[in-house]
Amino acid sequence: MEQNWYAIKVFFNKVFEMEVLLDNMDLETYIPTEKVLLKGPAHIAARKKLADISAPRDSRFIEEGPKIFQRKPLVTSLIFVKADDKTIKSLSDDLHWHRLQYQGFVYNKADTKEPSAIPASQMEAFRLVADSGASGLEFFADDDITRFKQGSKVRVKEGPLKGAEGYIKRIKKDRRLLVSIEGVIAVATSFIPPENLEIVS
Repeated sequence: MEQNWYAIKVFFNKVFEMEVLLDNMDLETYIPTEKVLLKGPAHIAARKKLADISAPRDSRFIEEGPKIFQRKPLVTSLIFVKADDKTIKSLSDDLHWHRLQYQGFVYNKADTKEPSAIPASQMEAFRLVADSGASGLEFFADDDITRFKQGSKVRVKEGPLKGAEGYIKRIKKDRRLLVSIEGVIAVATSFIPPENLEIVS
């Protein structure tokens, strides 16, 4: 069966717990995060937690040799899941009727109230920007971006965001690249020099 990406709003900041739940259902997930190196007492506490085999798996932490990183969400309470049509409808129903241990909802199409599949091109562009490690990223709810003036559709030619496509928008008096997952979320980069951009027809 064909699979698509869908967005889920998770209540009470339980995105990592939801990630484990969905992983246990053999579903691919994605949370936009940054990696923060833990030091001192935070490192020691994480090391103890990871060493406790009786504790449930905590997907917030990543071990790389002696180093431990903590994953911190870039967007509060948002997780993406890849699923087929039947699975996402079942998951949406379970969330709606509180049949799971964590609460939330699957983003729906405004007109039909069916789960809204995210076009692959939008998901790829969003992940490219969110995972780039570029400084100055700013996230907006989709309905917030309509107040910003929209310009040309462009592609980044150079730098860590090379290949990203989106629209130039004027945000806080600066021209920035905006990449959007319609109806869910958008991410704006910091200023990108015009010479690093090309118009997409």
